[in-house]
Amino acid sequence: MPAGSTSRFTDGRVPDHGIGDLFTYEARLQARLDVEAALAEAEAAVKVIPAEAGEAIAEAADLDKLDLDRIEKATAEHSHPLTPLVEELCRVVGKKHGGWVHWGATTQNITQTADLILLRQAHDKILDLLGDLLRSLSKVAEAGAEVPMPGRTHSQHAVPITFGFKVAIWIDEVAAHVDRLRSVEDRVFRLLMGGAAGTMASFGSHARAIETETASRLDMGSMPVPSRAINDGMVEWVSILGLLGGTAGKIGKDVYSMMQPEFGEAFEPIPEGTIGSSTMPHKRNPQLTLDVITAATQLRGLVAPAMESMLHDHEANGAMTGILEDAVAQASRLAGDVLARLVVIFTGLTFDEDRMRANLRLSGGLIGSESLMLELGERIGRQVAHDVVFELAQRSAVDDIDFASLLADSPEVSTHFSRDEIDGLLDPARHLGESANIARAMAEHARRVADSIQIPSA
Repeated sequence: MPAGSTSRFTDGRVPDHGIGDLFTYEARLQARLDVEAALAEAEAAVKVIPAEAGEAIAEAADLDKLDLDRIEKATAEHSHPLTPLVEELCRVVGKKHGGWVHWGATTQNITQTADLILLRQAHDKILDLLGDLLRSLSKVAEAGAEVPMPGRTHSQHAVPITFGFKVAIWIDEVAAHVDRLRSVEDRVFRLLMGGAAGTMASFGSHARAIETETASRLDMGSMPVPSRAINDGMVEWVSILGLLGGTAGKIGKDVYSMMQPEFGEAFEPIPEGTIGSSTMPHKRNPQLTLDVITAATQLRGLVAPAMESMLHDHEANGAMTGILEDAVAQASRLAGDVLARLVVIFTGLTFDEDRMRANLRLSGGLIGSESLMLELGERIGRQVAHDVVFELAQRSAVDDIDFASLLADSPEVSTHFSRDEIDGLLDPARHLGESANIARAMAEHARRVADSIQIPSA
């Protein structure tokens, strides 16, 4: 499971989430040794191998005690991902007990289970980052709960919302991803210890006991059918991260557009000394937001290969295993990159209330058309009112005529409303609905979900 790490020039602005380090060559070897140790201790516990052998193997299963150069050379010579490590572990254990190393297991039993050890650490880090993000979003939602701004559908003014309501949308999806990641844990973190084809024949009559003992030592569940061809749990995990990439991409696009001078509504933090352009000194680019959009796109793109990895023919296909190994490692790192940047963005986000209010006025009152139409509809019927207001709104937009004046001059409208009443109905602040209440409720929800994330101490 190569880390597939890609450095970004903004890395110095973001705390290292440490996920890339989990999938280094050395980390993977140590995880495999941990599985070999747990297997040996389990087999010793059920008396399949001598107790002294189990102790000796567990004691020797430390990468610092092995010759890494020897392992690397043997890997190149033998073209096998695990045998060189097993042989080196046997050598360090010694002749008396070395013959019991890797007893009954096949390569993928060790490599996949070891990858799950690393994946669980990545999973915990991702949950921690999600908690940090929810806490920062909670504060922004509360701060903007009553700040009106244009709601936009199809990139056009729709009806007024508040900035806190916009953030509430983000919170709802981010919190749901926490639930999804929690719900998949039992399907992901399961020991694979079924031998060559999943029948457990190599472990004899003690097979299930060995599986249970090994799983307990690694704090994992067990597979009802310990087949190498079953990987849907890990595929589901990558798919959830793909959904997270969808949410992150949407958030990134919103912040990106709000930072445009034409909008000027919200801004990611830009530390002193940050250079936006080598030739344009004025540039204050949304660097972290651009990172989020980029990495989130790459993250979503990993869902398809992860799905393809389910197409094992018969009882195992190493190509499918390799596809998923890469997808899991890359998705882990990219999710960390995305979340670490979102945390920095929303911890330091600023927003311009005056600019948001000014943008509400850009349409010359058209953004209040629904409010007026509904009031008029109570008097002349909704559809008739819609037709009247629609015709006047389109004329205002096309001919650049003041909307309120057109309404005041319309007999269908002026019969029922004075000019002051028309102006009041077009006031965006009067048509915010439940925006503020939703924003505050979701801010509280974000805190509850963040507080519910309990990561076991290492």
